[in-house]
Amino acid sequence: MIESLNIEMKSLREVEQIEATPLAERNLPSSTYAAIQETAAERGDDYALTFLLQGQVDEEPIRYTYAELFEKVTQTANALHSMGVSKDDTVSVLLPNLPQNHFTIWGSEAAGIFNPINPLLDVEHIIALMRETGTKVLVTLAPFPGTDLWDKAQQIIDGLPDLEHVLAVDLANFLPEEFREAFVGEREEYLNDKIKDFDAAIAAQPGDTLISGRVIAPDDIASYFHTGGTTGTPKLAPHTHFNEVACSWQTAILSNREEPAVALCGLPLFHVNGVFVTGLATILGGGEILLASPQGYRNPNVIKDFWALVEKYKVSYFSAVPTILSGLLTVPTDGRDLSSLEFCLCGAAPLATELMTQFEKVTGLKVIEGYGQTEGTCVSTCNPMFGERKVGSVGIRVPYMQVRVVEVDQDGRAIRDCDVNEAGEITISGPTVFNGYKNPDQNKGQWVDDGWFNTGDLGRLDEDGYLWLTGRSKDLIIRGGHNIDPQAIEEPLYKHPAVAEAAAVGKPDERVGELPVVYVQLKPDAQATPEELLNFCVDNIAERAAVPKEVIIIDAIPVTAVGKIFKPTLRNDITSRLVNDILSNALEGESFSVDVEASKKYGQIVKVTSPALNADRLKELLGGFAFKSELG
Repeated sequence: MIESLNIEMKSLREVEQIEATPLAERNLPSSTYAAIQETAAERGDDYALTFLLQGQVDEEPIRYTYAELFEKVTQTANALHSMGVSKDDTVSVLLPNLPQNHFTIWGSEAAGIFNPINPLLDVEHIIALMRETGTKVLVTLAPFPGTDLWDKAQQIIDGLPDLEHVLAVDLANFLPEEFREAFVGEREEYLNDKIKDFDAAIAAQPGDTLISGRVIAPDDIASYFHTGGTTGTPKLAPHTHFNEVACSWQTAILSNREEPAVALCGLPLFHVNGVFVTGLATILGGGEILLASPQGYRNPNVIKDFWALVEKYKVSYFSAVPTILSGLLTVPTDGRDLSSLEFCLCGAAPLATELMTQFEKVTGLKVIEGYGQTEGTCVSTCNPMFGERKVGSVGIRVPYMQVRVVEVDQDGRAIRDCDVNEAGEITISGPTVFNGYKNPDQNKGQWVDDGWFNTGDLGRLDEDGYLWLTGRSKDLIIRGGHNIDPQAIEEPLYKHPAVAEAAAVGKPDERVGELPVVYVQLKPDAQATPEELLNFCVDNIAERAAVPKEVIIIDAIPVTAVGKIFKPTLRNDITSRLVNDILSNALEGESFSVDVEASKKYGQIVKVTSPALNADRLKELLGGFAFKSELG
């Protein structure tokens, strides 16, 4: 368990004060398994993990102490070892948020390599991910009424004949004994030499030591996290044990806590935020993880009972995306004791200034906006907990992390560092930055200098070292924290006989940050309606989140001088269409004009001219969006 550094990070000065002690002298645990072992040795009887099956405040929680968590993790590692998993073998996990997910994350990393998979991905993409990692064991959900993950798992098993073992987590095991018996017959139907019950398999193993005798080195690969889009060759980011421990330690020290925290986890455990920010960072601090139902924030009960859960379990902090904050604004806090709640961490998608202001006003809670990426394990920058929070920025670098904004040449190498407040490519270096994608071919152009990874995001550093995002060079559409590769929309559309060109972009949205829309140029003399093309998308795009909300047919897709599709023009156009619709409805015939421009400083700026508007009314109409708006 880490100790408080007794330094309140208010600015870069405190970050540099922490860095005066080399990271190597911080005595961090040598592995994620060692981190759990050390905390269990110190706080064995304290709660480590609390699980709510229904996500309701009045249900009986399922709880594990640190001693029990360490035992379960060790048993899981030993069960995997008995199935032939060694240091370089991969365990893929296809689960909702369950205690067994945590057992498997850390048990997989103690035995071999952990590979989390988004259960919402289509079967073909999951199979491609598992082939790329060489998965030896799959951990997934057993058949259970009201769930469909087993159906998907069966297709995966059929598509991967070389898969050696499957561990199935049976939700019936969470039920009282009298109800559990009803599922015995179903268990007998799916269990065999290849497919085993998870809980029974680990219960047969010792929980006090690793039977493999493995000594885990800090530079051993701990995990393969999927990053990027959902088409083409899977992009996998390998993390070492050192990457993951360092990132979790960096996150844990940001709040300078002297007492253990209670962290509510509602984000999925296939994402780095759920695993590290409300996972290992909490464990390093000796705190308690509140696992708020298998579906997390997707469970309506969790949102409905959110403030009651905070009150009952004395939640210290939670991590969310802007969509969740927007939803929580509709849940009354009246009469609830929220004094335990210190802050909320928000990231993964643009946070509108007005949403942040409203949320803080209604809840009295401090919102801390941060920035990171899977390639940097999780967190790279964060607004200081105790210093100036510059609304709209993503804060200063965390200790031992370095951030540069650079201009690059045509090969992606750094030419120079950009000036203060000059936009360029955001690059990162430090103990949490991975060594490159699993597939070496995907590393081309990703490193601007030795050790400096190009995040693909555009931004600027101000005079105080705060990072401001101004755009994305990767063109990803970020819907509620979910990354959508435009190719997942464009490639299917090219199969339509009338489509000559297709370009997908994100349409600003107050609730989820961006929604996918697609511009289409038709072939000469071809005919198609937006409705027809939208139906084609529904039928041919496997990922539900990627299905565009709108198809816009235009005469010609804008291109650069060398013929490449130029998406900034389309992003400005979709924002202009949105703002024009909003103002037309609000101003009821009053005159106005809208000008949308790309901005190096703000990413995108909307200038509105109208005698019927003042600054307050403009803020009321457009303040919920991430783009900057002002009166012309």
